[in-house]
Amino acid sequence: MMAYDKLIFELSKPGKTGYRLPSLDVEGKDLSEYIPEELLATDELDFPEVSEVDVIRHFTNLSMKNYGLDRGFYPLGSCTMKYNPKINEDVASLEGFTNLHPYQKDEDVQGTLEALYNVGEALSEISGMDFMTLQPAAGAHGEITGVMLIKAYHEHNGQNQRNKIIVPDAAHGTNPATAAMAGYEIIEIKSKPNGMVDIDALKAVVGDDTAGLMLTNPNTLGIYDENIKDITSIIHDAGGLVYYDGANMNAILGHSRPGDMGFDIVHYNVHKTFSTPHGGGGPGAGPVGVKSFLKPFLPKPVVEKKDDGTYYLDFDVPYTLGKMKAFVGHVAILLRTYSYILTMGKDGLRDASTMAVLNANYLAQSLKENYNLPLDRLYKHEFVLAGIKDDTHTITTLDVAKRILDKGFHAPTVYFPLIVPEALMIEPTESEPKDTLDDFIKALNEIAEEAKTNPELLKTAPHDTPVRRPDETKAAKDLVLKYEGEINA
Repeated sequence: MMAYDKLIFELSKPGKTGYRLPSLDVEGKDLSEYIPEELLATDELDFPEVSEVDVIRHFTNLSMKNYGLDRGFYPLGSCTMKYNPKINEDVASLEGFTNLHPYQKDEDVQGTLEALYNVGEALSEISGMDFMTLQPAAGAHGEITGVMLIKAYHEHNGQNQRNKIIVPDAAHGTNPATAAMAGYEIIEIKSKPNGMVDIDALKAVVGDDTAGLMLTNPNTLGIYDENIKDITSIIHDAGGLVYYDGANMNAILGHSRPGDMGFDIVHYNVHKTFSTPHGGGGPGAGPVGVKSFLKPFLPKPVVEKKDDGTYYLDFDVPYTLGKMKAFVGHVAILLRTYSYILTMGKDGLRDASTMAVLNANYLAQSLKENYNLPLDRLYKHEFVLAGIKDDTHTITTLDVAKRILDKGFHAPTVYFPLIVPEALMIEPTESEPKDTLDDFIKALNEIAEEAKTNPELLKTAPHDTPVRRPDETKAAKDLVLKYEGEINA
């Protein structure tokens, strides 16, 4: 094993030093006299003793083992792992933004307020909504904000009996969890064989207790529901509101808008649609748009523009939820969003969705000979395979996903959505050129051939990764959260 494959504790040797504090220059005093006794350490701390170069090489080596979008194709279905343009980082790093203090007066931060106002206006236009709140810190946070808006609206109108949220079985998993978190009972609607909402089943469950419907369109199967106007009308006729999960907005930019479909509320995942960083624990942003009748319930403050062209934070929101996030949200992420929208423009955003749809359908048609394609139809941004075609019925989706790692690709999303057996969910986005897609197709088709000629190769994969196949059930149930080896061993 190479030295820098070791853990940092294993590199430790007594006497090695990376940094040494200067000697205390206060005469006649011991440092402990300046620190309260209860804050003084009484035991020797088990820090690794390593040099600065050891630390640099160790963490650089670790970073090289990690797979990221800047290293290769990342076809995670539902996640929309699109390229993050570096100009976004430059914009968000401008000193005029980064050197501000959140408690500065409105007149001192006009540039930032203008940018936030403009991004809100752009997001409203793109989604067909009337107003935006920029506070939510991520997509799921946007979801709970939207569902709380539904609840606040009904309670304000004396409709407290509306205690049910309808969620199709092809929805994102966060939808029922979010609605339950807000105190709602969840009513699941099964999909029809064509992947769309069963209209008759929907009509059978709506009533005076319907608070709303949460829907993703296109759904997690990558299918645009042709009956969307009928669906939203059914909910509205019953007195409910319709919430649009914007996780799949990358499929429809410039082509269709949730507001035109009949939705009352929408949230964005800006990391999926507008190329901001994805994952890593945050920060993120999940702006929520609403139709005008819901504006009085938005979290406060909202960024507004005066007649004289200046901008201000408006705290006068009559039936506000209050605050969903400190200050106005994660400004740097919203600036990245704004940078992407300005860079792409109206035509560029439309082209991005067009290419995402083209790429997804190209992959689906190129893989259906060796993989089960439950619905052979036009998809939007993503599609779901029902496992590999295997006459022995011994090769699982997990085997395929592990083997694709040996081919130099990140695996697609597996076993989601739950309504597709042995699901392989693939979303190429618009970021990938045809030659990358062709290499991915070749790799998956090679795996299909290996399943016939050498199935054990798949069952024991991956073979060429730093970490082999773990016992994932044991790893989830028997967590090891700290280093337990011997120090200086």
